[in-house]
Amino acid sequence: MNSQIDHFSLLKSIPRDKHRKMIELNYIHLPFIGKDIWTLYELSWLNRNGLPQIAIARVEVNVTSKNIFESKSLKIYINSFHQIKFDHHTTLVKTLELDLIKCVCGEVSIKLFNLNEIKNQKISEFYGMCIDNQDIQVTSYKYNPLLLINSSNNEIVEESLYSHLLKSNCPITKQPDWASIQIIYSGQKINHAALLFYLISFRSCNEFHEECIERIFNDIENICKPKKLSVYARYTRRGGIDINPWRSNTPFSPCLIRMARQ
Repeated sequence: MNSQIDHFSLLKSIPRDKHRKMIELNYIHLPFIGKDIWTLYELSWLNRNGLPQIAIARVEVNVTSKNIFESKSLKIYINSFHQIKFDHHTTLVKTLELDLIKCVCGEVSIKLFNLNEIKNQKISEFYGMCIDNQDIQVTSYKYNPLLLINSSNNEIVEESLYSHLLKSNCPITKQPDWASIQIIYSGQKINHAALLFYLISFRSCNEFHEECIERIFNDIENICKPKKLSVYARYTRRGGIDINPWRSNTPFSPCLIRMARQ
């Protein structure tokens, strides 16, 4: 690699524990496993002959990491390699891994995909029941976990529910973040209308993607008390990056799909 750029200095980290303390999450002994799955659509570099190379990268960050990335800084960091030569793409991946691990202080894995590997990838959907088409009247858009209180009944079920109506705001830019969210649980049945009201209440919430999903997991677990719970969101791409966090208190394999808004 022939570069005079201090690439790592472009990365900015955000500590996880500040938000976890705020929502009274046990951040020492986390109540979930999970990862933040980042898809980087604008990765480019030069090969040893100076020929531009392109790939799509999947970056997975374990929830046990100390920090998360600030997304704009990650975009700037990734774009800093577009005129840098690498003898082989594995050298690029190793460079990225070392820097990103150092930034988040935790486990990071990276996989590159060339366009031929994903050219037949179809637009997909979460499995389960969509709860969006309900005849309800919404009058409040302020975050309110109390909407979940008394939303469960004595019927024991296993459900996979999803909604495309999750929207929050970036706490730095205040720009909207749009997402589809899947909630898989077993236990007392959660009222679908109450759950949708609750998800809509995030429209005025200013939190990072990862923080919103942890808040949602924490609220549902503490208020509805399901035996098993998995929460997975796929956010709309912005700046050539989409972020897809999942949290679960049971073994969970997220469907690595591309949704209509990604």
